[in-house]
Amino acid sequence: MFKTQAESEDFLRGFLPHLEDTPSEREVVLCPPFTDLSVISKYLHGSRIQLGAQNVHWEEYGAYTGEISAPMLTEVGVRFVIVGHSERRQFFGETDATVNLRLKAAQKHGLTPILCVGETKQQRDAGETEKLIFAQLEKDLVDVDQYNLVIAYEPIWAIGTGDTCESKEANRVIGLIRSQLNNPNVSIQYGGSVKPNNIDEIMAQPEIDGALVGGASLEPDSFARIVNFH
Repeated sequence: MFKTQAESEDFLRGFLPHLEDTPSEREVVLCPPFTDLSVISKYLHGSRIQLGAQNVHWEEYGAYTGEISAPMLTEVGVRFVIVGHSERRQFFGETDATVNLRLKAAQKHGLTPILCVGETKQQRDAGETEKLIFAQLEKDLVDVDQYNLVIAYEPIWAIGTGDTCESKEANRVIGLIRSQLNNPNVSIQYGGSVKPNNIDEIMAQPEIDGALVGGASLEPDSFARIVNFH
């Protein structure tokens, strides 16, 4: 929940010039708050950046005050949508059942969902990381098309804490996630205190296909360094 429309425009003015030498095969997706989507969509027209949203409801319309539907997102040029982010699960009552409904709704309307899975520190300390993540995947992916999907492993204990999951451990867990999928070619990202000073090591891991970036994406220079990892 950062950036007004004016602040988003300022961000783009500082960020877009950094992409001139970015390899063409590298995908860049911005997922701003709902109020910024329309103005950013117009700003990005013709650029290489794709637009994503932070959530989507499972119905196309109805008495769901405060929610946003897939047709509302696609109308303003949204192509991706984050589903099941740990903050939605932790603070807003998101369950694996509602995550599954949101995933299917997103795909029905041509959106590519970015499914977030991951464990808390308490679960990790109890040795329940694999059990928890496998259970999330099993419930979340019922009747979901794995050929139109991105998955993000976000260890909750490493989000905004500065306590980054070791890159080799993130690689191990992402490899385990991949082993549970019908489509092993699903793009799987790492998210959790991704910063300019650790992105190169993270992206050197063979199982990690990308990064879901939080706080470090708020400054143009910081995010550009992450996008232009070596």
